[in-house]
Amino acid sequence: MSSSKTKFSLQEFLTMPESGDRTELIDGEIITKVSPTSPHSRAQKRLLRRLDDWCEQTNLGEVNPEWTVTLKRNSVDWAPVPDLTYISTSRIPADWDGQGPCPGIPELVIEIISPGQSFGGMTGKATDYLLAGVNRIWVVDNQAQSVTVFGGSDFPQTFWINDTLSDVLLPELAIALTDIFAPRRLPNAE
Repeated sequence: MSSSKTKFSLQEFLTMPESGDRTELIDGEIITKVSPTSPHSRAQKRLLRRLDDWCEQTNLGEVNPEWTVTLKRNSVDWAPVPDLTYISTSRIPADWDGQGPCPGIPELVIEIISPGQSFGGMTGKATDYLLAGVNRIWVVDNQAQSVTVFGGSDFPQTFWINDTLSDVLLPELAIALTDIFAPRRLPNAE
């Protein structure tokens, strides 16, 4: 996105017209997110289904894809757009109209590593989320077929493809990672 102005405020960012690009506000700059690949989108869709079903069954919160979150990073406004965001109903203000960015600091954000991104870079972003008050960050790595959970313990915990992911933050939710990382089933070509 080009503009003669180099730094944007959070308010300017949030009131910009939709451009079709997914963008984040980082250090006053508008950064376009990397376009996802099919495995990225598939993992996002499958995780969203499981989390959304859990939200519907428990009525404990709301999960949304590509939902802007307003936080502080190094005391500067930061507006990341996680691949998935979960916020409990207890953190949603009673007068929230359902419009705009996530209405509070979410308990969980999920970031899926895209081409050109690294696990190390995502670890840094996870640290930024934790320092901003987010309780948990799940970093999904399609290449390694793993999910690393940051927060909630002294050390990150990695779940691998044959593991079942559960988190005390989301009671009674269990996600078989084989379901998340399974390749797309194609019809038999004859």
